[in-house]
Amino acid sequence: MLGLMSSEWFKLRKSKVLSLLLVAPLIGLLGGLAGSIPGMEGINEWYGKIVMMNFSYGVLLLPLITGVFAAVICRYEHQEGGWKQLLALPVTRGNVYLAKFLVLILMMLVMQLLYLGSIYLVGTIGAITDPFPMDIVWKSILGGWVATFPLIALQLWFSLIFNSFAMPFAINVIFTIPNILVLNSEKFSPFYPWSQPFLMMNIGGSAEDFFFVPWEQVLTAVGGSFLLFFIAGYLYLQRKAV
Repeated sequence: MLGLMSSEWFKLRKSKVLSLLLVAPLIGLLGGLAGSIPGMEGINEWYGKIVMMNFSYGVLLLPLITGVFAAVICRYEHQEGGWKQLLALPVTRGNVYLAKFLVLILMMLVMQLLYLGSIYLVGTIGAITDPFPMDIVWKSILGGWVATFPLIALQLWFSLIFNSFAMPFAINVIFTIPNILVLNSEKFSPFYPWSQPFLMMNIGGSAEDFFFVPWEQVLTAVGGSFLLFFIAGYLYLQRKAV
């Protein structure tokens, strides 16, 4: 398994998409330096900065970049009989799928940690003297990471189906763009997979809830959709003709 994961990591390094790990945290950094949410005077100054940064990061950047990495990770196998060469090795299809998924979630964890660094850097540059809300921030960072699991599984499934990088990426863009509208709907946002990263990072949600959203939402919208997409992609690779 570690050998397969190392191979996937090497292929991603060659594709030069790893620089995207820095793009979203940098944009978040610039957003935080630009200002904070008005009307939050009198509370911890960090909160205004974090809410400002989380909006663009959680609504657009995190879902989009998740889709890019998932779309790229099968690109080499789709070229010049790559699947035949890979599956001719003494590896199982299940391990290949699991290795790709694990590499993707680890990459998103790295990006979340870089984003955490950008949050702290914004406060340092802005000379914020209020105590850093570590408990709230860690909850936001881990919540956003967990919320990407269904998106990664879905995009990996699409990446297995389509030979072109453009198709799975385009699908992800189509469903990410309406996020702002969906988030305004109390009826649809709790079940829309592309909305979950922002909702589970939103420190403006209920601090008493698990990852700022009800536990039932974590189980259904995140856990349920993750299992559905993960199993669908796993079974597809098992039956994929090469």
